[in-house]
Amino acid sequence: MKTVLCFGDSNTWGYDPSSASRFPLEKRWPSVLASRLGAGYLVIPEGLNGRTTVWEDPVELDKKGSTQLPSCLESHKPIDLLVIMLGTNDLKLRFGVGPLDIASGAQRLARIALASATGPDEGPPAILLVVPPPIFEVGPFAEMFAGGAAKSKRLAECFRTEAAELELPTLNAGDFVESSPLDGIHLSAEGQRALGNAVADWVLR
Repeated sequence: MKTVLCFGDSNTWGYDPSSASRFPLEKRWPSVLASRLGAGYLVIPEGLNGRTTVWEDPVELDKKGSTQLPSCLESHKPIDLLVIMLGTNDLKLRFGVGPLDIASGAQRLARIALASATGPDEGPPAILLVVPPPIFEVGPFAEMFAGGAAKSKRLAECFRTEAAELELPTLNAGDFVESSPLDGIHLSAEGQRALGNAVADWVLR
């Protein structure tokens, strides 16, 4: 059985923008991925609301992905594929970082995994960097993410640049889904399904 670990934020957790609660398990994109891949795969969702790549959040504590990733890798090893989808929360105004810094944060997470012995045969896992879709500055999170929409449109380009240094693949979620117009940062049920199918298509290829 192949193990796939999905390391992400509230979109991996399954935040529902229409209710501000959580989608049922079967509607979350890691579950859609698991359904598509079938019995030969174990898909582990590791989503946390507010998680960043490498930034310590002074308001929402304990959200730093680079601190949490090593424990997650050790907990679930051996991991055949690590899917990292982070960067949306890095767009918050309070961090004041640009798209290249955000992509560098994602690269840092990849380097942590590549330096680990948490893949098959004590090697590193394979890694897929998923670029978060562009956001909109609307709804209840508009002020928190002020200025983030323009930055988010450059994430795909910057992620490709950072991933190329490590010869890692990227998947641009913005090619398949849009952030919800209700809150500007989360995926609708349709978006969750589309993302799960897009990742599944990549894995099966």
